[in-house]
Amino acid sequence: MALQYYRTFVYDNSRWDGFEFREGDIVISTPPKAGTTWTQRICAALVFGTAELEQPLSRLSPWLDMLTRSRDDVFALLASQTHRRFIKTHTPLDGLPWDERVTYICVGRDPRDIACSWDNHTDNLDVERFLKVREQATGSNADIQGIVDNGMPEKPPTPQERFWMWADDATPVNETPTSLANVFNHLATFWKERSRPNVVLLHYDDMKRDLDGQMRMLARRLAITIPEERWPELVEAATFERMKKDADKTAPNTSEAIWQSNENFFHRGTSGQWREFLAGDDRERYATRVREIADAELAHWAHHERLF
Repeated sequence: MALQYYRTFVYDNSRWDGFEFREGDIVISTPPKAGTTWTQRICAALVFGTAELEQPLSRLSPWLDMLTRSRDDVFALLASQTHRRFIKTHTPLDGLPWDERVTYICVGRDPRDIACSWDNHTDNLDVERFLKVREQATGSNADIQGIVDNGMPEKPPTPQERFWMWADDATPVNETPTSLANVFNHLATFWKERSRPNVVLLHYDDMKRDLDGQMRMLARRLAITIPEERWPELVEAATFERMKKDADKTAPNTSEAIWQSNENFFHRGTSGQWREFLAGDDRERYATRVREIADAELAHWAHHERLF
């Protein structure tokens, strides 16, 4: 079956063409700002069985289809790895090559919190540096000449306006790195395959509520055995506070230096941030928008509450 094509100014899933999976590979595929780096850090703790990172997380678990490293370099890095590989992507499941030997992990999060986290994410991005690194990796930024000439689109002044620009964005879901429709498209590709033994769905709120339990569950799904005495240090290594403290190793793309602050990549790590600016009629408007684009059962799971 032909893969859905996903290309944005950040990533291009055609870079998966020709990639050779190994038995036991792990693909971490989440909507942006839904817990990707967190899940990579958890997988690092489980795969290596240690709380320490010998290399930056983005080298241990590279983002295969991001356009800030050459495809050849990423393939070579993954080919050189002798540990069980865990690969990052923001490509939905219908845009990824399927292999029964691979475990595909997706993380859901309340989309309203994703929007809040994305707001901080774009504030922290060094756009000039990103464009330079992208050009070096791909050979040209001609395909995004508008961004090169004019910079990123200007953001509306208030959190509410920025939220609605994101929630109402009608850009095709395979052409934008994030939007409300993009989030639900991504989750839906996993939701319909969630009964498969090699598809794992996690939720950000469950990880916040019971990190130990969620890590143990994931270890079972990955057939990884951890000695009981090691669990406390592994769980502590995957906490928000520890990841923020270790940001020079845990934040993504630190080798490309595309962030104004590695530490500020880890902003708040909380749920319910959206309540600070969405209330009353805004909540009704949001529920209406979700009803237009998402299955009710999936929407309930993503929000961990019933909107309609």
